[in-house]
Amino acid sequence: MACFIIEGGHKLSGEIYPQGAKNEALQILCATLLTKDRIVVKNVPDILDINNLIGLLRDLGVKIEKLSESDYAFTADDIDLDFVNSPEFLKRNAALRGSIMLVGPMLARFGYALTSKPGGDKIGRRRLDTHFVGIQKLGASF
Repeated sequence: MACFIIEGGHKLSGEIYPQGAKNEALQILCATLLTKDRIVVKNVPDILDINNLIGLLRDLGVKIEKLSESDYAFTADDIDLDFVNSPEFLKRNAALRGSIMLVGPMLARFGYALTSKPGGDKIGRRRLDTHFVGIQKLGASF
């Protein structure tokens, strides 16, 4: 069996650049819907779920600029609420578990949100009721 042998007592030096975290980045990208202002987000990981959410935001009307390999600017000043009601939005929403995080910003800014049952990977049951209960406690109804 393979193993790591970790030996202490030696001075460490060098630099590391932490990779962006998917779940935190998903939340931040969804939060760009809260304002019409241009928002710059740095250290965005280049992974499928993030790229799918960026595409979904783009189709919602968010203007997206890729500033560098991992930095983006988002401007949500012209959101297409008709797209939110489209079968295409619901289909793409269902393919991304993190899309549930679009509901809060949409409700806060537009007073309305639509979501489908999120899909995503099949690594086990992950509850959504905490999102729904929290949103209801803030005054929304389903």
